[in-house]
Amino acid sequence: MHTPRTHRPPSAPTIGGPICDHTPSRRTVLNLLAGTAAGLWLSAPARQGALAAAAALEGGTPRWHLGFRNAPVGGVGPVPLRPIHGRAPEALAGTLIRNGPGQFTRGDQTIGHWFDGDGLVRAFRIAGEEAHLTARFVDTHKRRVDTAAGGFVSPGFGTAGAPDTAIAHADDANAANTAVLDRGDALWALWEAGSPTALDPETLATRGTVTLRDDVRHMPFSAHPKIDPRGWIWNFGLGLGSTRAFVWALDPTGRVAKAATIPWPRAAYIHDFAVTERKLIFPLHPWIVSGGHPPLVDRLAWQPERGVTVLVVDKDNFADRRLFHLPAAFFFHTGDAWEDAGGGLHFDVCFADRPTMDGEIGGQLVRGVAVRQDLPRLCLVSLHPDGRAEVRQSDVVAEFPRTDARRQGQPRSSVWSVGHDAGDPAPAVGFNTVQRTDWSTGTTDCFRFGSDHLVEEHIFVPAPGGGAETEGWLVGTSLNLAAQATELHVFDAARLERGPLVTWRAPVALPLSFHGIWRW
Repeated sequence: MHTPRTHRPPSAPTIGGPICDHTPSRRTVLNLLAGTAAGLWLSAPARQGALAAAAALEGGTPRWHLGFRNAPVGGVGPVPLRPIHGRAPEALAGTLIRNGPGQFTRGDQTIGHWFDGDGLVRAFRIAGEEAHLTARFVDTHKRRVDTAAGGFVSPGFGTAGAPDTAIAHADDANAANTAVLDRGDALWALWEAGSPTALDPETLATRGTVTLRDDVRHMPFSAHPKIDPRGWIWNFGLGLGSTRAFVWALDPTGRVAKAATIPWPRAAYIHDFAVTERKLIFPLHPWIVSGGHPPLVDRLAWQPERGVTVLVVDKDNFADRRLFHLPAAFFFHTGDAWEDAGGGLHFDVCFADRPTMDGEIGGQLVRGVAVRQDLPRLCLVSLHPDGRAEVRQSDVVAEFPRTDARRQGQPRSSVWSVGHDAGDPAPAVGFNTVQRTDWSTGTTDCFRFGSDHLVEEHIFVPAPGGGAETEGWLVGTSLNLAAQATELHVFDAARLERGPLVTWRAPVALPLSFHGIWRW
C-alpha cells in the first residue's frame, strides 16, 4: 500500500534577495571550488591508516565481494557475449553504456570508499542476436598519478589521499566514475565534483577533460544532468561546505546558455535533483558538511532534526526560488518530475531513514565486510502551491529509479527501479529485483533474479515508433555470482514478471557499476 504523509510548515516562504545571474569572475569560480577537491579534501593532514591493506576475512571472502574486485588493467574486449536464454527483439539495436568504479586495490592498499575507484566505462553492443562487450578505464589525471605512485594518493569522497599530492583544482582528483552522457560525437564520463571527461563513443578511448567555457573551467558538473524535451541540458555543481551551488544550462548545441551561482539553504551534500518543464527541484536532506578532517565523508554529519528542505528554482529566473519542508529522510536518486495543471510539482525519490553509503559502509564493502544498511523505499513527493509538501511512501524497496527519457519533466505514471523483497532480510549488498511501479494504480510488477544475482540499474529504452510510456524494453546488467560472470538482460518493459526476453553472458565478471545510458 502507498501511504501518503503530509507536512505543512508554518510558512513556505519565497526566497528573495540578490543573485548572481551573470558570468562569475575567475575569483568567484576559484572561491566556489574551494569547497571541492582542491580545498575541502586536502585542508588538513590525511587521517592515519586510510590506505591500510584490507583485513583478512574469517572463512574467506564472501561471494558478493566479486562485485568489488579490480577489472583487468587493460580493459576488456571487444569480446562476444554468449546467449544463454531467449531471443532479442528485432527492433532493438544499440548500445548500453555504463560507468562505475573499476579499481579498488593497488599492491597492498585498498581504496577508502567504493565511490573513489577509477572510472571503468563498459559498452554492451546489441545487433540482432549478437552482443559484444568493450570496457576501458577512463585515463584521468587521478588514475595516472595513483598508478605512478603505486597506491591511492589522490583524495576522494572517502579516501584521504596523501598530503603531499599536488591538487590544483577539482579535476586533478576527478575519478570520472559515476555516469555517462551521450553528446553525439563523444561520450562524457561524469563525476560529482569536476568536469566531464570526453571519450570516443566507439573505442571508449579517453580524449580529455571537457571545458564547457573558458571562464568556468574546472567548475563542478554533477553526475546527473537532465535533458528536457527541447534538448536543453540542466545540471548543478556543489561548492561543498558552502551555502552556494552552481547551476548549468546548456542549449541543444552544447553551448553554455546560463552558468550562475545560487544561494543554497544549507551546506548539504546531494547527488541528484529533478526538473520539470519550468522548474529545478533540489531536495536537500540533512547530511550536512561540518568540521573535521578529510576525507569528505568524515565531515558529513547526519542531522535528522533539520528535516528535508526542498529548494525549487525557476528555470527562466534563478532569483525566483521557493522552499518546502519535509520530515527527515536520506536519498541518493530521484526519478523524474512533472508539474500538474494546478501548479503542483511531483517527483519520484528513493528515501531511506539515514545515509545508505556512509564512510563505514562504503569502506567496508571494498574490503569484503558486510555492514547493515537501511534500505530505501520508493516515494512520490508532491509540492503544492499553498505550501504543503506531501510524501506518498510505498512499500517498495527501490534504488536507481528510471523513467522514459522522452517524458523528462512531463506527466507520466511509470517508474522502473531495482529493489529487494521488503519481506526478506536485508541483503549484505546490492539488489536482486527489477520492477515497475505505476503511481496511477499504486501497483508494482517485478521479476526477482534470486540470491545468485547482484542486479544493477536497468534503463527504459522506447520501442522505435512507440508512443505509450511502457512501450519498449528494460535493458540492464547483473552480476551472476554462481556463474562468476556479468550478464546482459532485455525485458518487455510492460511485462517484467515474464522474465528476460533475452540474456547474454560475458566471459568476465566486471565490478558493480553505477549509471548508464542507451545509445542507438
